[in-house]
Amino acid sequence: MEWINHWSWWTLALILLVLEIFAPGTFFLWMGVAAAVVGGLLLADPQLSLEYQLFWWALLSVASIVAWRAWARRHPRQTDHPTLNRRGDQYVGRTFTLETPIENGVGKIRVDDTHWRVEGPDLPAGEKVTVVGVDGTTLRVVATVSSGS
Repeated sequence: MEWINHWSWWTLALILLVLEIFAPGTFFLWMGVAAAVVGGLLLADPQLSLEYQLFWWALLSVASIVAWRAWARRHPRQTDHPTLNRRGDQYVGRTFTLETPIENGVGKIRVDDTHWRVEGPDLPAGEKVTVVGVDGTTLRVVATVSSGS
């Protein structure tokens, strides 16, 4: 297919990079980089068959995505708001009042305008509890130790 040349691959790379802007997730980015590399390979060897072009594009796409995910896992991004999108984690260490009693290990607390399911030792409604952990959308609590009287 003589109509597929290095410009075709570079155009695909550009399209994928633009798509990454509108659908971010670093998935299309690496596929676009792989398409640009295949365009370079085709420029160096114009006789490279379409099957090999597709093979190299698929291989480089998968390899670069896997490599990026592994690198990102080992080097987490530092932020000044580490619990921004993990709402339950924002409550760890805070004290709340039980809205419903914890019976059979399950109860509810009210945080601002939201009710949260809690797990912990059986306690009566109105008892103060401290959040010690989060499991999905369930907060793990313990009875708050009162200091004084």
